[in-house]
Amino acid sequence: MTTWNLNATKHHVLICNGSSCMRKGGEEATQAIRNKVTELNLDEAVHTTRTRCNGRCKDAPVAIVYPSGDWYKQVTETVAHRIVEEHLAGGCIIKESLIYEYDQNGFISPENSDSIEGIDKVKSNA
Repeated sequence: MTTWNLNATKHHVLICNGSSCMRKGGEEATQAIRNKVTELNLDEAVHTTRTRCNGRCKDAPVAIVYPSGDWYKQVTETVAHRIVEEHLAGGCIIKESLIYEYDQNGFISPENSDSIEGIDKVKSNA
């Protein structure tokens, strides 16, 4: 196993490789992101990690960009390339592919999102 020095890293991309994401192109999304990072010479600035399930199976495959906390849905090869080119290299969020973005109050869905809301993690005792 490799131990990377991440001192120059500006972005961490978590790419879901859970079973639903893998059935819907998770491997292809992972490779597309990693190949584009290398193609644009961003290997020092961008670190990628394969994860297991991130809990948004209906939006599979999912990629999450940190430190901004932006969650992307249905990451095809085209969306993967846009994440790297536009978001990671260019600083522009791809709004039409966004599930969640992070603000001071936590994760929020963008206006006019067509993603399902999902099940609440904590049930109300009201």
